[in-house]
Amino acid sequence: MGIRTRSFANNILSGGVFDATDLDGALPSSNISDASVTNITAVPALVATTTVASDPPSPNAGQIWYNSTDRVLRGYVLSAGSWASGGTMNTARNSLGSTGTKTAALAFGGIDPSPAIVAFTESYNGTSWTEVNDLNTARKLIAGGGTYTAALAFGGRNPPADTNRAFTETWDGTSWTEVADLNTARGQLAGFGATNTAAIAAGGGIPTVTAVTESWNGTSWTEVNDLNTARRNTSGSGTSTAGIVAGGEDPGQFANTETWNGTSWTEVNDLNTARFGLGVTGTTTSALAFAGLAPPLGPPNYQVLTESWDGSSWTEVNDLSAVKGYIGRAGSDNTSALAFGGINPTVNLATTEEWTKTEVTTTLGAS
Repeated sequence: MGIRTRSFANNILSGGVFDATDLDGALPSSNISDASVTNITAVPALVATTTVASDPPSPNAGQIWYNSTDRVLRGYVLSAGSWASGGTMNTARNSLGSTGTKTAALAFGGIDPSPAIVAFTESYNGTSWTEVNDLNTARKLIAGGGTYTAALAFGGRNPPADTNRAFTETWDGTSWTEVADLNTARGQLAGFGATNTAAIAAGGGIPTVTAVTESWNGTSWTEVNDLNTARRNTSGSGTSTAGIVAGGEDPGQFANTETWNGTSWTEVNDLNTARFGLGVTGTTTSALAFAGLAPPLGPPNYQVLTESWDGSSWTEVNDLSAVKGYIGRAGSDNTSALAFGGINPTVNLATTEEWTKTEVTTTLGAS
């Protein structure tokens, strides 16, 4: 049987063999699978998205342009991010409560160098720390949420006998006021929330490690769905309807990460390094985890490690300048954060480190 050329169908030979020697025309790209494109011999020349006489004043991340004056190809990209020294706290301490952002943070409670459990509160303006009014009840291993002018402090431990507490206090930018207690007294818990009227308390030690989660509505706490993994000495960030918790112990160290959608917790990808006593800042789609204790064997190893969360996975980025754990933390996303106080490994710290990840213009090539 010979070759038939009257139509496409008639180019099928006996045995199912196809002969295309007398066919012409273009095959639509939508009909070609990626896996089949293996014999490309040339690609189109790169064309800059825009040719300009000077760099644009406000480019978007990922934008590329050709500067005809400088005769260079440039792009706008995110920097790797790094830590730099910030203002020193007035009182060195660890196991403190914290909330806020890189330029407007609040630190409260903790253990000072004496050592004593303190009620001291300090606010940060992006440059320096200022002592403000104390908590009504001194506590360590305390959680917090909200802003530096509308914060919430809850849980923690204090004497006698290192007792777990359910106390809750609200901050109005000037002073603390006692309000309704947690349903479950505990320290070593994670806390987060956008304001002092909407917050989440998760996990902790009572002293048994717990997965209990409670939601604050500005008046009272309500028990809601538990964490998937019970843990203490964990950390979290976000809002009462979109939060993230990572790390912790039971007493083994966890890398587990969970996100909160206002109703339930979902397990997502783990930290690269399991640890507890760490700081977590940001949102469910853009977060930072740093410092902590991660003992693979023997005594705890205090960490400088920093990891960035993109909503899907954690990536190791630039380290803190010094190892530390049981720190205070504040921040809005994985481009802007604050790490302060803590212990290193036996000395209480008053140092502050500021994380910055900026978008920058970079030269890609010259003509």
